[in-house]
Amino acid sequence: MKATRTLAAAVLASTALLTGCASTSSDPYASNSGYNSGYNNVSMGYGTIESIQVVDGGNRTSGAGAILGGVVGALAGNQVGSGSGRTAATVAGGVAGAAIGNNVERNRQAGGAEMYQVNVRMDNGEYRTVTQDSVYDLRVGNRVRIVDGRVYRY
Repeated sequence: MKATRTLAAAVLASTALLTGCASTSSDPYASNSGYNSGYNNVSMGYGTIESIQVVDGGNRTSGAGAILGGVVGALAGNQVGSGSGRTAATVAGGVAGAAIGNNVERNRQAGGAEMYQVNVRMDNGEYRTVTQDSVYDLRVGNRVRIVDGRVYRY
């Protein structure tokens, strides 16, 4: 019974720790640059490219790998030793499992492909940011249109 409580406490503690690191933003590329995200707003508009930035699209994880890894690690650590040694092994297993699970999730994502953040000043004076997987022939200063969350030359 004591081992079950210890395991439950370790799982709860690791979940609380990992949940504190989670983002509440629905925009995975959120920034406070004054630009609105183009794919969440109006689906079409015309403007001029102000800047293009390369962002790393593969470093974001949902946290599910860390939570699952933490639970598995805590379960494995709980099988080692007895008394306070078992408690320490459970906590250490949870932490190590969370780190490994997070790395596994990151490595399984779409290869860490680069994404491009295109900042556009719209004709109405509004600013929008669109993040997409390629920019093809887009350059700063080009007249563009935004259609369904993608930027195209106009």
